Amino acid sequence: MELSKEEQAMLAGEQGKATQKAMEILVALGTIYGAQRMIPVTSVQIAGVSYDNLGEAGLHFLSEMAEGGGRARVLTTLNPAGMDVENWQALGIAADFAEKQTQVIDAFARMNVLTTCTCTPYLSGNLPHFGEHVAWAESSAVCFANSVLGARSNREGGPSALAAALTGHTAAYGMHLDQNRVPQLTFDIYVDLQGNDDFGALGRVIGEYLQALEGISVPFIRGVGDATLEQLKSFSASLATYGGTALFHMEHITPEASQFSPPEPSVTITRGDLAAAKAALTSGDAGEADFVSLGCPHLSIKEIARIAELLEGKQVVKEFWITTARPTKQIADRMGYTAMIEASGAKFAADTCCVVAPIKGRFKALVTDSAKACYYAAGKNQFQTILKPFDEVVLAALGEPRVEMEP
Repeated sequence: MELSKEEQAMLAGEQGKATQKAMEILVALGTIYGAQRMIPVTSVQIAGVSYDNLGEAGLHFLSEMAEGGGRARVLTTLNPAGMDVENWQALGIAADFAEKQTQVIDAFARMNVLTTCTCTPYLSGNLPHFGEHVAWAESSAVCFANSVLGARSNREGGPSALAAALTGHTAAYGMHLDQNRVPQLTFDIYVDLQGNDDFGALGRVIGEYLQALEGISVPFIRGVGDATLEQLKSFSASLATYGGTALFHMEHITPEASQFSPPEPSVTITRGDLAAAKAALTSGDAGEADFVSLGCPHLSIKEIARIAELLEGKQVVKEFWITTARPTKQIADRMGYTAMIEASGAKFAADTCCVVAPIKGRFKALVTDSAKACYYAAGKNQFQTILKPFDEVVLAALGEPRVEMEP
């Protein structure tokens, strides 16, 4: 790999121990993937923030990098932590866990990382433009950045994302290169997609299809008439979870789709395929569920406003977490949405989510609109899962059986 003089100086330790370690990580990764050079990045998003995932070894590594002089050189944000940093007691988080999680966040803060703790950094100021090279780690955010924003990022691991932050560089391979962004298989969608649950189910269908094929990872999707930001973040999360996919092209919707002709052959997705995916994502009964959560990926202010509208003047009968980024919650505070939601007995869980919080054993069954949340609730926490449309998830928290149809 050819390194610039600045990169060579980093590798030689001329800019401190932490920077040297970071460049060693990047050179090793680039060598593995056959990168010929490094490229500068303009932003980083780091995963592996929850102490539930990091453990003591991860905390030690972060502390060592901070003490070694590591400082972020570009805009850098964090993935969700294992708790709401301001309200962890109300969510039932143990004090010893909170202490360790605080140490993790403090280590990042010492490295000049913005401790936003969100899986939707693009909703909180980390918003790269088309063609910009970044180094993001959270799978759904990477898929959204590549596909919806047209930025360029591989799915970094926690250490390699931190290394990119401390050097301002990453290795030029994978999704950074034009030839790896070409679609390889077309999916024709013969389904009228509605809410987040539909888009999440579609992500599972396409993701599992891609997983069964060797060497096919970039789908071209046509037949989706329209998609909101919220639906695209749901689809990105599901496609990345079930297919390991970092990029998709959606005809007339994503910015790079017009650069390509739909590849042959094509695969048809029908309403029956979607129904089968939804059935596979539901293993419990909503009436018996004891945990309800929205915000995987983190909620937008538009979604929070809808929750406030549905909960106004009512009381929830189940544990209901509203998970979002701290900056988004602060907007909700000012708009009065937080007060309306909390008056119902629902709880904000900013900075965290039901995937990374240490909640195994606390609940039996989760109701959500997120296919990604279903995957981790079942696999990581052994919860039963119930996938429902967004509004019906809120009604499940209220103990109401169904959505009342508007006239």
